[in-house]
Amino acid sequence: MAVSLFPSSLLMTAFLFSSMILFAFPTMIESWQTGATTTRHYQFDIKMTNVTRLCKTKSIVTVNGQFPGPEIVVREGDRVVVKVVNHVPYNISLHWHGIRQLLSAWADGPAYITQCPIQSGNSYVYNFTVVGQRGTLWWHAHISWLRATLYGPIIILPKLGIPYPFSKPYKEVPIIFGEWWKDDTEAVINQALQTGGGPNISDAYTINGLPGPLYNCSAKEIFKIKAKPGKTYLLRIINAALNDELFFSIANHSLTIVEVDAVYVKPFTVNTLLIAPGQTTNVLLTTKAEYPNANFFMEARSYATGQGTFDNSTVAGMLEYKNPTSLSSSSFNKSLPFFKPILPALNDTSFVTNFTKKLRSLASAQYPANVPQMVDRRFFFTVGLGENPCPENHTCQGPNGTMFAASINNVSFVMPTTALLQSHFAGESRSVYASDFPIMPLTPFNYTGSTPPNSTFVTNATKVLVLPFNTSVELVMQGTSILGAESHPLHLHGFNFFVVGEGFGNYNPAKDPARFNLVDPVERNTVGVPPGGWVAIRFLADNPGVWFMHCHLEVHTSWGLRMAWLVLDGSLPSQKLPPPPSDLPKC
Repeated sequence: MAVSLFPSSLLMTAFLFSSMILFAFPTMIESWQTGATTTRHYQFDIKMTNVTRLCKTKSIVTVNGQFPGPEIVVREGDRVVVKVVNHVPYNISLHWHGIRQLLSAWADGPAYITQCPIQSGNSYVYNFTVVGQRGTLWWHAHISWLRATLYGPIIILPKLGIPYPFSKPYKEVPIIFGEWWKDDTEAVINQALQTGGGPNISDAYTINGLPGPLYNCSAKEIFKIKAKPGKTYLLRIINAALNDELFFSIANHSLTIVEVDAVYVKPFTVNTLLIAPGQTTNVLLTTKAEYPNANFFMEARSYATGQGTFDNSTVAGMLEYKNPTSLSSSSFNKSLPFFKPILPALNDTSFVTNFTKKLRSLASAQYPANVPQMVDRRFFFTVGLGENPCPENHTCQGPNGTMFAASINNVSFVMPTTALLQSHFAGESRSVYASDFPIMPLTPFNYTGSTPPNSTFVTNATKVLVLPFNTSVELVMQGTSILGAESHPLHLHGFNFFVVGEGFGNYNPAKDPARFNLVDPVERNTVGVPPGGWVAIRFLADNPGVWFMHCHLEVHTSWGLRMAWLVLDGSLPSQKLPPPPSDLPKC
């Protein structure tokens, strides 16, 4: 069915997806204003819901019975209170992806990092304030693979009276990419971890939960934008897919990119964009001034690197023009021809490189790019795949009978059984984690060459890297080619960072820093480490807590491509993490 487009003045308080499931009406149960701060309350009931896709019905984990989940709409500076009640047989935690969580690390959400998960029958109240951010972010489950169905948008509007740094759009439309499995995703990843092999790929990509007409049995499950001629629409695009970076394009239309990861950028226009899992991108779409005698597909499909199996299918939605001569809001010509966009090839890394080079911070007086010019600590992390030995009397499906693993500086992160932040705050960390995460590879090698290191086995451990408060950090993340060069979208919790440089091959500390952009680099929370290459970021560790950093390809995170930064308290009361809330879940 079609999606109604809400004027931005109405804050887009409803997501209307498929007639086959419940409509996603607003879940904000109450809000009030104290002084200049508005508190917005939401109730999220985690429940099992039957949903039919690709001619198969299965029970999935949802918020309030909605798939995708409800949107959260706030203004910059608002306080957000979300009561999450767990009615399902799984442990649950939710992450508010991209929210800085300044002095509110207890609300960040990754299971066993900042909190123990919410057990079945229990609840937890996430309480945080949106500070200095505006744009599009999203929320999702942060335990196992439950974010396959537990996700939704976070829309942060500017403060009242503050306009966008671009022309006000006629309407605003959230677009969320996802993946759909006919099988239970928990069973998919559990089997993969037991056998040490790669998990089965998804059966379809989705736009706002709908696979679209290019998949069998999905002709009516199509997301549509019914547009007026000569109008500008703001598309709030989110990649919630578990394991795929995606190309996206609308046939015969251009897209002007104005924001990524809730940070304004210098606008530039493209026919196709790339968006990695975890990333968000706001674009302006200006419809044709004259009513065209056609309908237009909007399509997304994978950008894939490495040697694994990838889903090369395509999800399609539709841009339909409302006939301006008709007074009926439902008058659409179903017999008009359809145009399809031309998307890049599956492995078109040159397109991706050219696209990412165009991303620059707005760097204006109102929205400055506060890039750390001086660096206190420099780190060099290798990121990539490796192996674990196959356990005795066990059959493994990884390379040469081993188990797939992934690591940072050859440390494959082992999830603890109690939350890192809780153990740190209580001074009981000794048996939970070690504080000696390596700041560089212990055994250097030709990271992107064809000759692998002497050993492809990883070290399995729970280690954190400790930073004093207000440390300025430069981190180079170097991709490896041990089991094939792959792209890795790395997400850092608790901070935005500036992408000051990137390149292919091995990072050269003698030459590459001279080309760093310290004036207007793009500011993000998730960045792709290019296949067979490196990326350099800078950030200021001004937020005390324990902050997860991991690949947002869920299979790589499951294999251990993850670590945590422990940022210590500062000396002032305003620089210290408050005690945990009384309802913080227990393990």
